[in-house]
Amino acid sequence: MDYYREIMELVGKVVDAAGVFVIVIGAIVATIRFLARRGPDFGSSYRAYRQGLGRAILLGLEILIAGDIIRTVVVAPTLENVLILGLIVIIRTFLSMALQLEVDGRWPWQHAEESSPHAR
Repeated sequence: MDYYREIMELVGKVVDAAGVFVIVIGAIVATIRFLARRGPDFGSSYRAYRQGLGRAILLGLEILIAGDIIRTVVVAPTLENVLILGLIVIIRTFLSMALQLEVDGRWPWQHAEESSPHAR
């Protein structure tokens, strides 16, 4: 059983590293795209940069949540760890929803046609 826990701990760390990697690479790619297509319309270039950066952070947060779940539920399923995991998931979900609103100009549960034109 200890071998299984060690493997799951390693898997959790690898998933966490993948989440951080996605955020870092996404930030680098968004920055390179921004620098490459700077033009006379700075506003649209900056908006595209923020959207690219926001999408990278969103994806990275989802992966980081998966790593937390693996480590907490599989490796050490104590009540305290599960409560801490719940708090982490709530915080990261709130961040994800706020980023989604910032990137897309609408809440995740809204369809594109329902979004307000003033949100962008």
